[in-house]
Amino acid sequence: MTLYDRDGNRLYLNAEERADFLAAARRMPARDRTICETLHYTGCRPSELIELTPARVDLAGGTVAIRSLKKRKDATGKQKVVYRTVPVPPDYLDTLNTAHGIREAQKSRKLASVPIWSIKRVRVWQIVKGVMIEAGIPDAPHRSPKGLRHGFGINATVNGIPLHMVQKWMGHAQLSTTAIYADAVGKEEQDIAARMWG
Repeated sequence: MTLYDRDGNRLYLNAEERADFLAAARRMPARDRTICETLHYTGCRPSELIELTPARVDLAGGTVAIRSLKKRKDATGKQKVVYRTVPVPPDYLDTLNTAHGIREAQKSRKLASVPIWSIKRVRVWQIVKGVMIEAGIPDAPHRSPKGLRHGFGINATVNGIPLHMVQKWMGHAQLSTTAIYADAVGKEEQDIAARMWG
C-alpha cells in the first residue's frame, strides 16, 4: 500500500479537500450526507459502511463499531470476525440518529440488526464521487472513497494520534500497513514538523 501512484499522483485527500468534502456533503440529502460523514469520520471502506447497523452505533459512548471485511484467520486457520470501534463526534451521531432513527431502531432487536443504508457498494462510490465533484476536488486518483480513507489516516497522523490507535481505527492487521501515513509529505509533513518547532 502506498500514498502515491506510479506517476507520483497523491492518493489521499488533504486537509483542505477533506473540509471541502464535508461542507459539500452537509448540503446533500440526509442519506448521502450521512454516508459521506460516516466515511469521513470513521475511515471505513464502502463495503464496511453498507453493512453497518443501528446496533453498532453507541450514541452514549460516542463510537461506531465497524466489522472489518478484510479476511483474517485465527491460529487454527479458521475465518475470524474482527470489529473495530472508532470514536466519532457527537454532532455526527446526532445527525445520524435524526436522519435514520438509530435510537428508536435500537429498541427492536430486529430493526437494530438491519443495515442503516439499503444501498450497494457501487452506489456509495457514485455518491462519494459526486460529492467530491461538488466540493471542487480535482479529477485525479485521490478523488475516490479510497482517497477519503487515506485522508482519514493522514489526518489522524498529522493530528498526533499514535500509530497503534490509527491501526486499530482503520482495521489494519499489521502496524507496517498503518506506518505509510507517517510518510506524509507536503503540507501534511509541514504540519507534523510544526509540532516539533512549536
